[in-house]
Amino acid sequence: MRKILRTILIIAIIITIGKVAYAEPDLTTIDRLVGGQSGNYVFSLQILFLLTVLTLAPSILIMMTSFTRLIIVLSFIRNALGLQQTPPNQVIIGLALFLTFFIMAPIGSQINQEALQPYLREEIDQEVALQRALEPIREFMFRQTRDKDLALFLNIKNLDTVNNLEEVPNHVLIPAFIISELKTAFQIGFVIYVPFLVIDMVVASTLMSMGMMMLPPVIISLPFKILLFVLVDGWNLIVKSLVLGFR
Repeated sequence: MRKILRTILIIAIIITIGKVAYAEPDLTTIDRLVGGQSGNYVFSLQILFLLTVLTLAPSILIMMTSFTRLIIVLSFIRNALGLQQTPPNQVIIGLALFLTFFIMAPIGSQINQEALQPYLREEIDQEVALQRALEPIREFMFRQTRDKDLALFLNIKNLDTVNNLEEVPNHVLIPAFIISELKTAFQIGFVIYVPFLVIDMVVASTLMSMGMMMLPPVIISLPFKILLFVLVDGWNLIVKSLVLGFR
């Protein structure tokens, strides 16, 4: 039970770090407006904000972790094989989700040690805990983000005075990280498609040379593509390459 609670708390820290990307409301101004009776109002606003962040948890999980690249590559595999519903979407999403947990486990452990546990022991306040929790996430995203993509959003925001990575704001880093992940995923998908495309071309050419133009080539090529994927232990190779690809 303690492990389950600790896991829930770690996830809660991760999904709440999204609020650091933009300016937070000044609660001291609200305190003055309500005439000193700020305790209940501040607590109510915190609960409201937490519920709002929880609704955005899926998007934060997708956009700030390895999930984007994993789900796109796994979808490419299914389409390259010519299987429309096999594996089903639930299996693809579940595999991508647990691979994300596996890849992000060291980062979650670091967040637990440096941010969550000190906060639970009341050694640091909420703001410091969120900043500490965000540091390993930012480091992970910087490692996966291309300089060209990061420079794109810096130029759009006219942030020419940024001298180091610590000065890059989160609302610039996150979209740069996303488009870098999309490009990497599509590059991997292209490499996956090539051998299966060759099989389709060979089968189609063979059927045309035999005069069997009324027979759909996919009926013949599909078993060969599945056989090739099984013989080379495709799932093992793909998962190994994906996991090791996150440096």
